[in-house]
Amino acid sequence: MTKNTFLLITFPMLVCFLLLGSCTSKTASNVAAVGEIPETFTKLCASCHGNDLKGEISQSLLDGSWQFGSRKGDIMRSIKFGYPHHGMPAWGEVLTDAEIDSLASFLMYEEERLGIIKPPIPDTLETQDYMIKVDVIAEGLDVPWAIDFIGPNRALITERTGRLRIMENEVLLPDAVEGIPEVRALGQGGLLDVAIDPNYDREPWIYLAFSHGHGTVMEDGEERVPSMTSIVRAKLVGNNWSNQEVLFEAPHETYKTAGHHFGSRIVFDPEGYLYFSIGDRGTSEDAQDLSIPNGKIHRIYKDGRIPKTNPFYNTPGAVKSIYTYGNRNAQGLAVHPETGQVWETEHGPMGGDELNLISPGLNYGWPAICYCINYNGDIITEFTHKEGMEQPIAYWRPSIATCGLDFYTGDVFPKWKNRLLVGALRMEELQLLDIEKDRMMYRQTILKNAGRVRDVTTGPDGAIYVVLNEPGKVLRLSQLPAF
Repeated sequence: MTKNTFLLITFPMLVCFLLLGSCTSKTASNVAAVGEIPETFTKLCASCHGNDLKGEISQSLLDGSWQFGSRKGDIMRSIKFGYPHHGMPAWGEVLTDAEIDSLASFLMYEEERLGIIKPPIPDTLETQDYMIKVDVIAEGLDVPWAIDFIGPNRALITERTGRLRIMENEVLLPDAVEGIPEVRALGQGGLLDVAIDPNYDREPWIYLAFSHGHGTVMEDGEERVPSMTSIVRAKLVGNNWSNQEVLFEAPHETYKTAGHHFGSRIVFDPEGYLYFSIGDRGTSEDAQDLSIPNGKIHRIYKDGRIPKTNPFYNTPGAVKSIYTYGNRNAQGLAVHPETGQVWETEHGPMGGDELNLISPGLNYGWPAICYCINYNGDIITEFTHKEGMEQPIAYWRPSIATCGLDFYTGDVFPKWKNRLLVGALRMEELQLLDIEKDRMMYRQTILKNAGRVRDVTTGPDGAIYVVLNEPGKVLRLSQLPAF
């Protein structure tokens, strides 16, 4: 299939430094004396951001909002590698890593010293099409990861640390569901996605994706627990997880001790197939190996059986559930409500987040091709194209850290029908993409700086529900009445 690839960029901005923020973990080490501006900042940054950090031709660095990530590592990467499309030069050839670390520490410390805090979540939003009302309907969650609705007034929310929570009538119940499987909560692993059977009235199954640990190994003198993404389903009886069935559990010899890149999302297509993703688990070359489950999109039946029509079902040595491969770390899956096509977003490292149309048997290229560099600035590959490898429908550079994904299917925002909602962790935003066939026509950001968007879904009432894993809240977006 021929695809058109679009580089997603925001409108150009004169930004000669990083773009703003707040941070929950700050340090005063290696910074200038209190109230003293470092010479490095005065020489390189003040002409754009002001001698007092309050803005000149570019934004203030002391207003509590960040565009490119609020964590110290994000700030350091912003300084080192820059964002040329946004007018931000790279200073990695001018400053040492120690100087960049010191500068980032200074900026973070100044925010803390001056008592600058992140702006509160707004009550209303203005978009190109609608005025939106924002309600916080759940808070105090411990790193929430996913949400799905059982009925019009009841939803399930996963907490990555290993709890499944119930929300009724927009009230979070205090007790977690009892009896869910034990998860290996380490790094990015834990209790991940939750999905409700599309025929729940007749088949009341609830599906979970989680990091499953097995055994122990010795690495670097430490005892570690290898783990891999697993899929189960069960029924909710009262507040109990009952009649569990294991649908997918990888061979234990393929488990990894790394604490990142688990995937995982679960979606169902109109034909009743279940799709789920497993990230490359930090071993990028595994994504090209059909004998290993990680770095892939998988397809099974809802009861765990593997369709004989899967593209590699008859390939010797291949994992039979594999549907596509070369997928780095897909944390967004969605099915188009009209075409039934499966769409995916996956994380790149520095740049190269991708939007892909998932088709059976195709190779999406990771790590042989990409639009990115590694986090430390090293080149991953010189190639963006290779024969036999798919191009993304669109990609983001810089990375926004794509996550939850959903086609809007409600009636509250009729102009947005069948448009794609894309959550972003690092950029703390929710984007709306207009998809026509296999092309991305345009996009707009409809929520910014409320927190790290882990999941997004259309509720039974037609509102948009947004899961923020930091600061542990669920938002409800509805249309404000016109006056």
